[in-house]
Amino acid sequence: MVKYQGVTALSRKAEDYLEAILNVSQEKGYARTKDVAGELDVSPSSVVEMFQKLDRLGMVDYRPYEGVTLRPEGEKIARVIKSRHDTLKCFLMLIDVPEEIAESDACFMEHELHPETIEQIGMFVDFLRHGGESSDILMRFSAFCKQCRFERDRR
Repeated sequence: MVKYQGVTALSRKAEDYLEAILNVSQEKGYARTKDVAGELDVSPSSVVEMFQKLDRLGMVDYRPYEGVTLRPEGEKIARVIKSRHDTLKCFLMLIDVPEEIAESDACFMEHELHPETIEQIGMFVDFLRHGGESSDILMRFSAFCKQCRFERDRR
């Protein structure tokens, strides 16, 4: 459980739902049960149950058969989780982790790492992206990884 300022502690599962609602809403303008179920690969009945719980917590407005919208506090938390996820996924992809694995690992890490750790990773990612000579570091690292894989595969 992660605590937020002035908010009941939320489980990883609840955070994942808030993030999924945000992702679907940004794409479609709204989030329906089937869309969130597809995003999280869960049953629609599980989604309805969590929508009801998040509604009771004041994170969303849930209207049966219509879907859900984020309330300000729910959106705030969803944006924090999404930012954490995006930062970690970007970092993992910068170090040549395949996108599918980076996506999965970022989902796990976004809940487990301390916020200061994620902030430092974010600064490191920004440095590598915009730090001038850092693009050379990334190219050298990529070449190093390819060489290591080649040598490992030859064994």
